[in-house]
Amino acid sequence: MLNFQKLNELIPIPDEHAAALAEKHWDEIAKPLNGLGQFERLITKIAALTHSPNVSIQKRAVIVFCADNGVVAEGVTQTDASVTATMAAQIRDHRSSVCLMAASAHAEVFAVDMGMYSRVDGICGCHIADGTNNIAMGPAMTQAQALRAISYGIRLAKNYSLQGYELLATGEMGIGNTTTSSALASVLLQMPVETVTGRGAGLSDDALKHKCDVIHLAIKNNAPIASDPLDVLTKLGGFDIAGMVGLFLGGALYHIPVLVDGLISAVAALIAARLCPNSCSAMIPSHSSAEPAAAKILSELELHPILYADMKLGEGTGAVCMIPLLDMALAVYHHSTAFAETDITPYQKLGGEDS
Repeated sequence: MLNFQKLNELIPIPDEHAAALAEKHWDEIAKPLNGLGQFERLITKIAALTHSPNVSIQKRAVIVFCADNGVVAEGVTQTDASVTATMAAQIRDHRSSVCLMAASAHAEVFAVDMGMYSRVDGICGCHIADGTNNIAMGPAMTQAQALRAISYGIRLAKNYSLQGYELLATGEMGIGNTTTSSALASVLLQMPVETVTGRGAGLSDDALKHKCDVIHLAIKNNAPIASDPLDVLTKLGGFDIAGMVGLFLGGALYHIPVLVDGLISAVAALIAARLCPNSCSAMIPSHSSAEPAAAKILSELELHPILYADMKLGEGTGAVCMIPLLDMALAVYHHSTAFAETDITPYQKLGGEDS
């Protein structure tokens, strides 16, 4: 049994000295103060997390959590559940969208079976069960299953840390998981279902209404306790989401920054933050998904997305887009000329907006 209060206490506090050194280094570079805006703050956040101003993200991985969702039986998606396993195999064979994009970003991609209906050879096995239960009829999983999935995610973070990975990106593959994520968001944010529910992979107006009706039914039948994030996850979530919760917790425990992707990843980050507030130290935003709940969740987490590209592909593709941008920021951070090496007078902090 995971003790989240104790786990939260075990998460190292961000190193303020390392952060101060990173900020000082940014200010010494021959450029306007805060010239790279959010990128400077994110690099400084990584310095605090890793307890070193010598920030490196050279070895990076995208972890794609794959799982099936029983709510698909309610007709809330355009495709059937077989697509989950098909796409997991595409990821294994380096043929999916995220794999092609990750190759450009020099990142490795690993698929993880958290609970698919069909087994796929050659991917990491953290299989909890053959899909979750239908949330419209009852709880998605048992609390023991939820805790096991979270533990797997923590263990994955530890294993990647031991292998020398310095940056992780969260991805997912699971038909029906925008339904589970929207249900979670509605309860956790205390917002109307219609406000937080989007079209997923392209639902019509009628199909979207049906999706909202199913979520309403799921919340009514399960009566999740909004103040208890584990209860909400157990009753309305998915094994993919639970695994990502663990990865965010593990990232904070083992000093690895974890990129938040779209809606499903963001709702996992929110649950992780509610379970262990100190885990926010490892969360790095990437983009604001086209799904309506995503921006609301990021705002709740006080994470400011860099990209606004109307993306809704999933798989971790939005998070991967962030990696080259961080690389460019680090190129400036590590290799720029300092004021001391030029005849330029350093900028002074005058208060208010830097200029």
